[in-house]
Amino acid sequence: MTAGEREFDAIIVGGGHNGLVCAFYLARAGLKTCILERAGKVGGAAITEEFHPGFSNSVASYTVSLLQPEIIRDMELDRFGLRIVLRKIDNFLPLQDGYMMAGRDGLSAREIARFSRRDAENLPKYEAALERVVECIRQLILLAPPNAGGGIGDLLALLKVGSIVNRLDVDVQGDLLDFFTKSAAEILGQYFENETVKALFGFDAVVGHFASPFEPGSAYVLLHHVFGQTNGIKGAWGHAIGGMGAITQAMGRSCEALGVEISTDVKVEKIVEEAGKIKRVETTRGEFSAPIVAASVHPKILFEKLLDRQAVGANVLGKIRNYRSHSGTFRMNVALDRLPRFTNAPAGEDHLSAGIIIAPSLEYMDEAWLSARKNGWSEEPVIEMLIPSVLDDSLAPAGKHVASLFCQQFSFELPDGRKWEDEREPAADHIIATVEKHAPGFTASILGRQVLSPLDLQEKFALVGGDIFHGRMSLDQLFSARPVLGMGSYRTPVDGVYMCGAGTHPGGGVTGVPGHNAAKVILKDRRGRFW
Repeated sequence: MTAGEREFDAIIVGGGHNGLVCAFYLARAGLKTCILERAGKVGGAAITEEFHPGFSNSVASYTVSLLQPEIIRDMELDRFGLRIVLRKIDNFLPLQDGYMMAGRDGLSAREIARFSRRDAENLPKYEAALERVVECIRQLILLAPPNAGGGIGDLLALLKVGSIVNRLDVDVQGDLLDFFTKSAAEILGQYFENETVKALFGFDAVVGHFASPFEPGSAYVLLHHVFGQTNGIKGAWGHAIGGMGAITQAMGRSCEALGVEISTDVKVEKIVEEAGKIKRVETTRGEFSAPIVAASVHPKILFEKLLDRQAVGANVLGKIRNYRSHSGTFRMNVALDRLPRFTNAPAGEDHLSAGIIIAPSLEYMDEAWLSARKNGWSEEPVIEMLIPSVLDDSLAPAGKHVASLFCQQFSFELPDGRKWEDEREPAADHIIATVEKHAPGFTASILGRQVLSPLDLQEKFALVGGDIFHGRMSLDQLFSARPVLGMGSYRTPVDGVYMCGAGTHPGGGVTGVPGHNAAKVILKDRRGRFW
């Protein structure tokens, strides 16, 4: 690059999916935009890698639903190679004395009726309440939150939010309040009596959440995992052919088609400001300049490492220091020489396309969290296993398979001076042994594995505390308070520097919404300055 080529209208720090989405919308509006990514390819935590000879899989994020249809449509991701297929079954819970499944076309109701006729009768009531609240959430997530203590623009944003909520009838407003403040256990207990039925829905409340489903506020985490859709079907989960990297590679191609310059193997070392305004970005490959910088990195990295502390200010730094980031996640991929056979399962193989959830009750999930708090990792971990190769034969050799294991609860900080460098493999063995209890022969079928402890997730993907959401999804760190009060609108104290990552509203998951919303704010501010 020449010095002239290093001058842009906008610089995106971090080429994860949110950074790519933000870059796309800025470029579409005519801004000369570049992306600076420290890794060898874009994608952040949504990438696909070969982890064993001939075997590839999504490395961190692992399934599709929350990516917004508007973003898929605007970026024309299908034109750039993205293809998403639905799971044949949504979820499959192997039990010691049976199994339960969830899916479309009345499957969930039929399965629940095998356990509780009353719960099957209450299922439509639960689904209706959930959908009413989720529909409100779908409207709110595409709005930039009003900033606490902000000006007239934030007042107008607050009025817009208020108008959405005020249009709801009082019963739906009550449901909305319940889902934001109560525990998942409380909400589910209002509709269901059977513990397995509660577990079927309650699992979503602990995904990426280092907490118990009995903790107040955990019902919102459940909500966060069900507001998506796949191929036009609300609440459905799917698989991107080629793994999650297929999403971000398609996004990269979409950005490049608009002229976005993507530079990989470039580590941003400092964002320099002068007189409270962005001046330049210093990297391992020289300096880049632009009047706009949007960072899709974790808020702690942005404020504690990239920006000047004096420019940020002691008040903001104090708030960021207290921003909690810990999701209790342990991630594995395994190469298999054959499909697992569960002791208790329906005939056929459709259930192997599902999210295979080892967590038979809310009490099991609660105990997993309690034992992790005490011992560092769960004696009986919560596991979701996916075998995407049953839907996508590009991931493994013919007749072979890959499985992803998304596991909770594993503390980032281990007690008694223990270190993840020493605990990584024993914890992985323990996870495999847990699956083995339900699928004898699973251990012997493993040809190779990729293991990512919470520490590895931090080091490989810059996920502070191993947090897949860039920060805890609790009520005090949502909406206008994400990442902290006073900076909920994607802006920072440095003029021209914005946040566009999962540490902003609406939070984590492969949604693309933080990048989308941040771009709208940036363009609005730019129009205001121009005017």
